[in-house]
Amino acid sequence: MALHQYDYIFAVTTIFAFLDAWNIGANDVANSFASSVSSRSLTLKQAMVIAACMEFAGSVSVGSRVAETVRERIIDPQLYEAEPAVLMLAMMCAIIGSSTFLTIATRFGLPVSTTHSIIGGLVGAGTASVGIKQIHWGWHGVAQVFAAWGVAPGIAGALGAIMFLITKRFVLSSKYAVHRALFSIPIYSFFAIGGLTMLIVWKGIQLDVELNAMQVSVSVITVATGCVILQILFLLPYLWRRVMNEDWQLKWYDIWRGPFLLTRPLPSPPPAGRSSLNIKDYYRGHLTQDELKCLRASEHLLQSIQSTNYNDPERLDGQPPGIVDGIPPRPPGPWTSWPVIWWTIQRILYHGLEQDVIQAQKRQTVLTWDIQDMHARASRFDNRAEYMYSSLQILTAATASFVHGANDVANAIAPFATTYIVWQSGEIQSHVPVPTWVLCFGGGAIVLGLMTYGYHLMRNLGNRLTLMSPSRGFCMELSSAMTILIATRLRLPVSTTQCIAGASIGVGLANGDWRCINVRLVAWIYFGWVITVPVTALLSGMLMGLILNAPRWPS
Repeated sequence: MALHQYDYIFAVTTIFAFLDAWNIGANDVANSFASSVSSRSLTLKQAMVIAACMEFAGSVSVGSRVAETVRERIIDPQLYEAEPAVLMLAMMCAIIGSSTFLTIATRFGLPVSTTHSIIGGLVGAGTASVGIKQIHWGWHGVAQVFAAWGVAPGIAGALGAIMFLITKRFVLSSKYAVHRALFSIPIYSFFAIGGLTMLIVWKGIQLDVELNAMQVSVSVITVATGCVILQILFLLPYLWRRVMNEDWQLKWYDIWRGPFLLTRPLPSPPPAGRSSLNIKDYYRGHLTQDELKCLRASEHLLQSIQSTNYNDPERLDGQPPGIVDGIPPRPPGPWTSWPVIWWTIQRILYHGLEQDVIQAQKRQTVLTWDIQDMHARASRFDNRAEYMYSSLQILTAATASFVHGANDVANAIAPFATTYIVWQSGEIQSHVPVPTWVLCFGGGAIVLGLMTYGYHLMRNLGNRLTLMSPSRGFCMELSSAMTILIATRLRLPVSTTQCIAGASIGVGLANGDWRCINVRLVAWIYFGWVITVPVTALLSGMLMGLILNAPRWPS
């Protein structure tokens, strides 16, 4: 029997669950894509498109595994069997406490753990309703989650450091760096695609079929090998033609010609004023130590270079005149004219997609450390080799986004799903699968949060934490994705913020100098992690206690 007398609880929970998922997109997903955007492997708009597709797919296909963990491991729903409506109230208070804290943190640019936030909310609401002794503090409850929070950044950092050291030693530092980078792409891709496939078939996707170890292994190897073969047939010839042969006439859609690209005649000399090798300078704007010493020797030179860099025509990346960062100029005419009104509407709708994240990261703030010196200490590598890894970083970014959606959608939908099930049935059920529409609801809100406000968190991370480049970025994202993958398989709601931050720190330290890391920003991030659980627990606990113990007016 549906509890229609408590429709207002379900309605309030729905609103704040949407706000919580929106904050996950604006805070957590932005953390994951900050490295891709900061390294120039992806533009902000490209990152948004990839994240939207992969986050939603991960949320819908795999998200219910972790949702069941969050919904049942912190508070035993059976404790509310006598009063199911109180469980609805507890979930409402937990999601209100979590979303309120996340909104404040996101507004001030504090990269916090959305997993910490909802766990704190559940602990607070549970303590106020059934008592602190009823919270699952043991290894199969909160303790396991806390352990994952401590271990996950360390594992991600170690994996990232090892991966980058191997890549730097055997590929990037070699005089054959470009060739080795090209031929290493299939190897790294095999692990990235294999990990993503394993997540889907390893009891992850919403199917009733149980696969044994042999079937899982065959699926992973088959899919990963097939994708790598496609890479060898199509991507590698394209990269060889573009980089090795410096084919300036090559178009992006020529990649579908595959091996036939290698039979094309050598390109003719490019027109005057046009470079034959049109590859980004991934280190543009990041000075070396010698350049920094010369720059700081003259205050006049510093001002002139800063002014030149800010108005650098190369920032336009070949865009048409009058268009800066994809933003067309305001049409002529009064503000009441239709062209101006339409232009204004577009600027409002696309506000979150038209931000210059890289330029914003160069602005000095309290947390930026000595960002120029930090970047100057990091090693530089051949831009052609970095270009090879930019395609690999796109793959790892998509993988990281998928596993993020699989893991973190639970933070918003677990309390909402519990409230919905109790409200609909009027009773507490032990094992109820999370409805697909609930997963779509959470995934959609995550995507919306990223596209409207994700740029705000990206500005605080990326190059402000350590120097980003495609080779570093793919090591960070792949190691973070592998850590989250393992956690999702074990049904542990780990913090993706901690994983990507740990991976970034590990890769930064792999430069061999601790000053390559923004220690002040690291301390700020850890401060956010420390205060999240007590603050959200306090907010949700006080709200739950006030509602349960409020005086009632006689009817």
